[in-house]
Amino acid sequence: MQSVITAKFQITIPKDVRERLKLSIHDTLEWKIDRGKIVVLPVQKKFLKYRNRIKTGPGKIEDDIKQARQDRITKYR
Repeated sequence: MQSVITAKFQITIPKDVRERLKLSIHDTLEWKIDRGKIVVLPVQKKFLKYRNRIKTGPGKIEDDIKQARQDRITKYR
C-alpha cells in the first residue's frame, strides 16, 4: 500500500488500513521514528478501558436534580 504526500504534507490513510484498525474521523494517530522507519500507531482512548464497569439503571431525573442541588447546598455551607 502506498500514500502520496500532498503539497500541504498531508497523506491519505488507505481504506484497508482504516478498516482493519477501526479508525474514524477525529481519531488520533501517534507518529514515531524507529531506526529510520516511520511507525504510526492509533492512540487508544483511555476512558474505553472502563467500558461496562459502571452499572446504571432506570432513574428519575427530577430526583437526581433535587439530590444534586441538596449536595451542592451541603458542600458550600
